[in-house]
Amino acid sequence: MAARERKAASGRTQLRDIVTDRKEALGLGYQRLAALCVDPETGEQVIKSSWLHRLVTGEPVEAPGYEMLRGLAAGLGVDIGVLQDAASAEFFGAERVFSESAEGQAFLEDADRLTPQQREAIRALMRSLAQGQ
Repeated sequence: MAARERKAASGRTQLRDIVTDRKEALGLGYQRLAALCVDPETGEQVIKSSWLHRLVTGEPVEAPGYEMLRGLAAGLGVDIGVLQDAASAEFFGAERVFSESAEGQAFLEDADRLTPQQREAIRALMRSLAQGQ
């Protein structure tokens, strides 16, 4: 294994999970997805199909740099910030603190266990409550 290649920190799979879910949702193979992973700033394809395959199957891969994340965001149709957080957690064990209160943090952790439709319903309810309706 090359010095820059590594398995996920502590068995974390945040980035792998996003890539797997979006790849399946888009109905794309590794080669087609890689072809869509073009860095919008340079116009270059920055992700190889072999890297995607190794990531999804849990093999050691190079931690993605910012250019790779920009391309991956474009190919997957996912916000770059989401991918940055996922890559930081998976490869470096970083945990983003979303809330200063334990109650807020617990709420967010619970939200991760909901389906996308359930999360959207909760967001709609929260928006409604915040608007005083």
